[in-house]
Amino acid sequence: MSDCEIRAALDRHWAASEAEDFAVEHEIYREDAVLEYPQSGERIRGRHGIQASRFAQPNKKHFEVRRMVGAANLWVTEFILTYDGQPSYAVSIMEWEDGKVTRETQYFADGFEPGPSRAQWVERMR
Repeated sequence: MSDCEIRAALDRHWAASEAEDFAVEHEIYREDAVLEYPQSGERIRGRHGIQASRFAQPNKKHFEVRRMVGAANLWVTEFILTYDGQPSYAVSIMEWEDGKVTRETQYFADGFEPGPSRAQWVERMR
């Protein structure tokens, strides 16, 4: 799969995530894909398990993709995932094999106020 094709698949994935289209959202995963959330110590095995875990999430979600970079079999997406109005800054690292995601690792961080020691160099993003 070319980089352009992977990028298009990721665009479809994140758009489907935003639309809560669980079928399209999970088309990119291999049947034996693994999803890990290191901060909570969770590992979910299999495309159907990943899909079911996301379908069971009761919160209202919103995805704002900030940046996608990658080449060949490794792609990273930076995004803001908002659950019930509370934003969390996230990074998704996806490893690809044979045109599908074989492994995804997601990291999440809550926002915080800038430190006063940096104030003279800071340009507020939001």
